[in-house]
Amino acid sequence: MIDRTSAAQGHPQIRAELNALGLRWLRAIHWNEDAAALQERALCDEEVVETADGAVLATTGQHTGRSPKDKFIVLDENTAGTVWWANNAAMSPAHFERLKTDFMAHARLRSLHVQDLEACADPAHRVNIRVITELAWHSLFMRHLLKPVQADEFVSELTIIDLPSFKADPAIHGTRSETVIVLDITNKLVLIGGTAYAGEMKKAVFTYLNHVLPDAGVLPMHCSANVGKAGDTAIFFGLSGTGKTTLSTDPDRALIGDDEHGWGENGIFNFENGCYAKVINLSAENEPDIFRTTTLKGTVLENIVLDRTTNRPDFADGSLTENTRAAYPLSAIANVQASRVGPAPKTIIMLCADAFGVLPPIAKLNAAQAMDMYLAGYTAKLAGTERGVKQPEATFSACFGAPFLPRHPTHYAAMLGERMARGEVRCFLLNTGWTGGAYGEGTRMKLVTTRAMLKAALKGELDRVACRLDENFGFEVPISIPSVDEKLLNPRQTWATVDAYDQAATQLKAMFVNALAKLKPPQPAQLHAAE
Repeated sequence: MIDRTSAAQGHPQIRAELNALGLRWLRAIHWNEDAAALQERALCDEEVVETADGAVLATTGQHTGRSPKDKFIVLDENTAGTVWWANNAAMSPAHFERLKTDFMAHARLRSLHVQDLEACADPAHRVNIRVITELAWHSLFMRHLLKPVQADEFVSELTIIDLPSFKADPAIHGTRSETVIVLDITNKLVLIGGTAYAGEMKKAVFTYLNHVLPDAGVLPMHCSANVGKAGDTAIFFGLSGTGKTTLSTDPDRALIGDDEHGWGENGIFNFENGCYAKVINLSAENEPDIFRTTTLKGTVLENIVLDRTTNRPDFADGSLTENTRAAYPLSAIANVQASRVGPAPKTIIMLCADAFGVLPPIAKLNAAQAMDMYLAGYTAKLAGTERGVKQPEATFSACFGAPFLPRHPTHYAAMLGERMARGEVRCFLLNTGWTGGAYGEGTRMKLVTTRAMLKAALKGELDRVACRLDENFGFEVPISIPSVDEKLLNPRQTWATVDAYDQAATQLKAMFVNALAKLKPPQPAQLHAAE
């Protein structure tokens, strides 16, 4: 058995494999080091600091989130007719080859960290991924997010090379800036440079899976999932900040995963082996399970400010970014589905944070409404959370994850609709946003209220309750739910004036219509378009 946890200087196998990739004359290769070793190395190299509880805290500089405008897919004969080019920037094979050559040259005489990992918990669809990073804490991050593989033979289906210190040259590499994230689907290679934000690696994997899995009959989904004691799986679609991780982490239901799943012939399966939770304003009272993970040795914290007195995270401080994060293995959650798989879902929850105060806090969606909501992928950006945002802004992200969709949204929507019809799946809209007015005037839905409505939906208590039809969208809205203020269920009644509500509702409805109208059938790209 090969000792895969050593620094690998003495192992010709891994050196030969990296040489074949183009990574030559490396100072050191740290191969499959475990979490403790990676944490120690990251601390020794001063990449991170340690909190009072033993977690590690990294700051990522200029990029505190993804850089979607710097993300590319290589345009070639294999991808020209399959990729949604209206949504994905193209890079020519020539530019990619030059970029790859310069990446390999930049890596010379550097120490690199290599992790052999796997994605997808369903054995029928497992994907081996080799992640090569410049930073030890990036290696630790990916070791949390994917499942480490211990085997004599490892054949990688996807390789990621992550060099934050590399700076692209737009004139030479065909990039927009010095930052680059590029996926060569044909040659199964990802290059990431000019950013230390670890989430780029995670989402590069997701983008690749979103392209290859539909051909294997699997619907890839940007969703969280959990399962009740009766084997009733629920999935939660939602954009960042809508409560996807918070609401799926439930002491009464086993967590399958918090972000990325596939729906295949055997049911639901998690792509990942860890969680990447948004932790701004995290508290032990509201989210005890997630809060506990931030006190564990090895948890990776990103862009969180430490309290100078206690050396513990100040989760209320968003001075670096509102996008503060914690990465930890699923095993850190007390109530987790160890297999990371579950039966086909009985319930779909579509989450949004409506900052316009228009949508009801919960509604039942028929099949057509579910497809429209899935394609729209609605939530709202809040004033003050991003530079230049002065008023709430509607955000429509197809399939609740447009930045990660290499194929056209209608491709995924057709797969979802077919599965919903086959399984008689019920679907609910759950609004975790505002009522009584827009952001700044109204109030946000209380988490305890949202959880009460969710619990009723998952238990089937809303299947046969009396409902009214929403006057704007036609949703069925329950008239009453135990422990929920009936007035709250009709947002029109929570506003100071119905005229103000009606005006806001008319505007939001028009935004939905416009967003759906933009999803036209895809057109194949011309191969010379990115030269």
